[in-house]
Amino acid sequence: MSRALRVGGLVPLTTLDYPGRLACVLFCQGCAWRCRYCHNPQLIAPRGAGERSWDEILAFLQRRQGLLEAVVFSGGEPTLQESLPAAMAQVRQMGFKVGLHSAGIKPEALARALPQADWVGFDVKSLAEDCQAITGVRGSGAANWRSLEYLLASGVEHECRTTVHWHLIDLPRLMTLGRRLQAQGVRRFVVQLVRTTQMLDADLPLAMPQAALGELWAGLGALFADFELRS
Repeated sequence: MSRALRVGGLVPLTTLDYPGRLACVLFCQGCAWRCRYCHNPQLIAPRGAGERSWDEILAFLQRRQGLLEAVVFSGGEPTLQESLPAAMAQVRQMGFKVGLHSAGIKPEALARALPQADWVGFDVKSLAEDCQAITGVRGSGAANWRSLEYLLASGVEHECRTTVHWHLIDLPRLMTLGRRLQAQGVRRFVVQLVRTTQMLDADLPLAMPQAALGELWAGLGALFADFELRS
């Protein structure tokens, strides 16, 4: 690789971040969006105080060969680093499955990474017209949904998931989002309730919806072959 991947953190073992696999997670440094509920704000800057060298990561993975099944590249936004596809290929050559967590900030960059991915957890921020209110970046909705099109066309195994903060999306719009994703061909959809212990925008209120949620979850569950609610 011409420039080593910048890794801002590592989770050495997880059963949650790659379905059905024992995995580790590499948190890639840097993100171009400023999602108000972001729970990893220390990864937004292009460089971070807790970075680990790529050589250190490779040494860790060599010790875990035969023990771990998969390596997940998360963030931040990993696809913003040009060295990501080469890093993914290097990990695959070591015998690991390769997972990718992405919001598709730059659609062409995601497209370049997809051939090296065995599974993708794709963050659908919101309806395209509502994304800027979450990310703080104009045009983020168009990029997010264009990347979704690339993912769906790729044939790579994936899930689509949306993080929900009730101050930023209401029940009717979440249902509309579900219908729009179903129309695009999404079969697995996950709703993740926001983690409030650490958010980029500390002023976000913790308001809950007034209506009963049972009907919403049932309605979303009826749209998809596989629907999951994560708290």
